[in-house]
Amino acid sequence: MSTFNYSLGRSLATLVAGTLFGFGLAWSTMIQPEVILGFLRFQDFGLLLVMAGAIAVVLITYQLVPRFMGRPVFDRSFQTHPSAWNRNTLLGSALFGMGWGLCGVCPGPAIAGLGAGNWDLLWVLGGIALGALAQGLRAE
Repeated sequence: MSTFNYSLGRSLATLVAGTLFGFGLAWSTMIQPEVILGFLRFQDFGLLLVMAGAIAVVLITYQLVPRFMGRPVFDRSFQTHPSAWNRNTLLGSALFGMGWGLCGVCPGPAIAGLGAGNWDLLWVLGGIALGALAQGLRAE
C-alpha cells in the first residue's frame, strides 16, 4: 500500500471515529454543561452510565482486539502507553477537574457542542487552548 493511501486510510479512520465519538457525546447529552453540572452536584447520574459504558468498551477492546488481530489495521504493532504518576500528573488532573467543575465542560464535548451550535463553548475552548499553551511554555 502506498504511503498516500496509508495516510488517507488513517485520516478517514480518524474522521469516522471522531464522528462516532461526537455523535455519542451529543446523543448522551454530554455536550450540555447543565447535564455535567447536574452530575457533579449529585442530581443526575445519567453521566455515570455513559462513563461506565465507555470504560467497559475500552477495557474489552484493549484486552480482546490484540488477541484476535495479528496487528492493527494502520500500524505495524500494538503499542502500550505507560503512564507516569508524579506531582505534575496530580497537579494537572486537579486543575483539569477544577476547570471541568467550574464550567461543566470537558474538551471533547466542548468541540462536539460546537457542532450542535452552542457557540458559547468557544470561550471554554479558548481557555483550554490558553491552558495548553501555558503548560507548553512552562515545560520548555
